Amino acid sequence: MAPTLPASRKKVLLVCAQNKIRSYTAEKMLAGSPLYDVRSRGVSNVARIKLTAGDLGWADLIFVMEKNHKERIARKFSAAVTGKRIVCLFIEDIYQPMEASLLAELRRKLAPHLDLPEIAEPDPNRLPTKPTKRHETE
Repeated sequence: MAPTLPASRKKVLLVCAQNKIRSYTAEKMLAGSPLYDVRSRGVSNVARIKLTAGDLGWADLIFVMEKNHKERIARKFSAAVTGKRIVCLFIEDIYQPMEASLLAELRRKLAPHLDLPEIAEPDPNRLPTKPTKRHETE
């Protein structure tokens, strides 16, 4: 028997400053989940995708990476966040996109709030090997 899917998927909004590393990585981590529709946005004027009131209205769950992101949202979009809970994950801007330690930190901080997909452990027998050098005469 196939597992039953939820009647409606929760809409998850992930926000950081520029939407280039933390929120974008979190969006990619949750992409394809049968439980969530996911968007990531940024609060900065130079964000990859800028946060709008429409994004906030769309979201069932809102996660920000830093306290100042939450404060900026409250100032700029006070009407759009009335009655909405915004969870601060307290994840610093010290990572690279899709960095293993960022993924681990996101999983740790999101786990109390979301059902997260299982991540398969890498198979040590399938690790990439160093390419062999070709002879210059070939």
